[in-house]
Amino acid sequence: MNSLLGLLIAAPLLGAAVLLLGGRFVDRVAPVLGSALAGLSFVLGAILFSNLLGKPASGRAIDSDLFTWMHVGTFKADAAFHLDQLSMTFVLLITGVGTLIHIYSIGYMAHDEKRRKFFGYLNLFLAAMLILVLADNYLLLYVGWEGVGLASYLLIGFWQHKPSAATAAKKAFLVNRVGDIGLAVAVFLMFTTFGTFTFQGILHPSVVSSAGQGKATALGLVLLLAACGKSAQVPLQSWLGDAMEGPTPVSALIHAATMVTAGVYLITRSSAIFNAAPTAQLAVVCVGAVTLLFGAIVGCAKDDIKKALAGSTMSQIGYMILAAGLGPIGYVFAIMHLVTHGFFKAGLFLGAGSIMHAREDEVDMRKYGGLWKKMPWTFATFGLGYLAIIGFPGLSGFFSKDKIIEAAFAKGGTEGWILGGAALLGAAITAYYMSRIMVMTFFGKPRYTTKAEGGTSPEAHESPAVMVAPMVVLAVGSVFAGGFFSLGSRFLHWLEPVTGHSEGHSPVSTGVLTAATIVLMLLGMGLAWFQYGMREVPAAAPRSIWPVRLARRDLGQDDFNHAVFVRGGTRFADGLAEFDAKGVDGAVRGVAGAVGGGSSRLRKLQNGYVRSYAFSMFGGAVLIVAATLFMRAV
Repeated sequence: MNSLLGLLIAAPLLGAAVLLLGGRFVDRVAPVLGSALAGLSFVLGAILFSNLLGKPASGRAIDSDLFTWMHVGTFKADAAFHLDQLSMTFVLLITGVGTLIHIYSIGYMAHDEKRRKFFGYLNLFLAAMLILVLADNYLLLYVGWEGVGLASYLLIGFWQHKPSAATAAKKAFLVNRVGDIGLAVAVFLMFTTFGTFTFQGILHPSVVSSAGQGKATALGLVLLLAACGKSAQVPLQSWLGDAMEGPTPVSALIHAATMVTAGVYLITRSSAIFNAAPTAQLAVVCVGAVTLLFGAIVGCAKDDIKKALAGSTMSQIGYMILAAGLGPIGYVFAIMHLVTHGFFKAGLFLGAGSIMHAREDEVDMRKYGGLWKKMPWTFATFGLGYLAIIGFPGLSGFFSKDKIIEAAFAKGGTEGWILGGAALLGAAITAYYMSRIMVMTFFGKPRYTTKAEGGTSPEAHESPAVMVAPMVVLAVGSVFAGGFFSLGSRFLHWLEPVTGHSEGHSPVSTGVLTAATIVLMLLGMGLAWFQYGMREVPAAAPRSIWPVRLARRDLGQDDFNHAVFVRGGTRFADGLAEFDAKGVDGAVRGVAGAVGGGSSRLRKLQNGYVRSYAFSMFGGAVLIVAATLFMRAV
């Protein structure tokens, strides 16, 4: 089984190497080769999953120590992997959804001249994410963490001939570097505190408690900073919307199975640290609650279908971070929602890509309309993903999101009411903005004129089977995944040995919360239908009141960053330059002038005349005698 674990990571790594270094022959087989190696990783993951199922619940783990990575004096770091229930869940999600996105990309990128490089980057993305979730220590996890950041930079800026794509890639990379500093500091602090990087040597309640609550809080806060960067949570969320400049399969992979899920994994894996640090846990739930509302509000105001879905991802990851911050009552539900979200969000993004494929990369929903007749498969699969994400009864999102809302209320006290209220409000806004997307895209009259009608737009058409098939599989997962997980609390019992679980006591009954969630969902759907289904959608965005304009500008996140960090940083740099020019350089020039002036004066004493030197000696002797007589007199 150890060899299978190594092959699981080696397959996409090998694919990345061959695809990025290969020649013309590899160009022809790149899409199939990249997809096949991603599929091989999924098959290997499924075999390992069946092996774990055959073990007792408390002993479901596979460890593989490949080699000693670094060994200097007492410092030692191994390239070692650990597969347990938590990492196994991520492996199946990463490789399963990743394989479907690879297959979809065969059709989507069919005419791109650089598709070999594209599939190489996709394989690299999968390999980095697998290293991240399978590492048995934080140092190796950091390698995967940085690999994910590199792959996202390469893929977001894949169409680098577009200035907007190149800028978006740089923005994502720089914002994530802020979070990466948090993880780097955490790794340093762990080694100085515990003398090790391994999960086994750190993540035990007795070990964490021995470090003291102060150290645990510091660790929790810097780990949260790292999670905010990768998972696009407030205040490091500004990169996610711009990242939509990359090819749509990249957006699906980032949002559903790889990058933005990394922060949720990091917090859940480090549960022992957060359980020992109530202040850090409070910070986590605050970040999650703020972000789930922030992303939902932004999603309401976007006309770009991919950016609206990006706001949705920000919000849904906010739910997961909120649940993870609730501690043992929420860890399982955070991962459960992460998995169900992987199905319906991947399906939604691939559906958006299918629409763009039919409309020559048009992303403005105001130029869609009436597509349900012309793209029935896309309509059906996108529609099921839509119903899942808004929490329609019986679909996956209904089970996972409702559990998070219940856990938030179960926190108890004023904090529970605030968090639960935020989660309920987020559910209502989710139903509104997702219904807005659905209505503007598929219903009403077409808001474009085809070439056959004398316009410039092509006739909308369904995507090829290689793109539709992955969308169908993801739609099936969007329908059934949540119910399967909830059936007999299977998922809870699967993860409990790793994450722990405790039952909370909500002041509001489950039935009342479920009814309230459904009512709010229907209100959100009804409002969107009233605004966009029963009225004519304007061809251009109308002049709006200031809150809507603010939401269109991402609630001023870029304005704030520019004012505080860009302008502030520029002013600080200008101030340092001025201080250097006038202060440091002035002092240097002053010292140099004083030395030069003094030396020019002293030089006059060396005139070459013997009488001058004799006079100097006589004067010196007189001074010495005078000083001696004075000292005796005293």
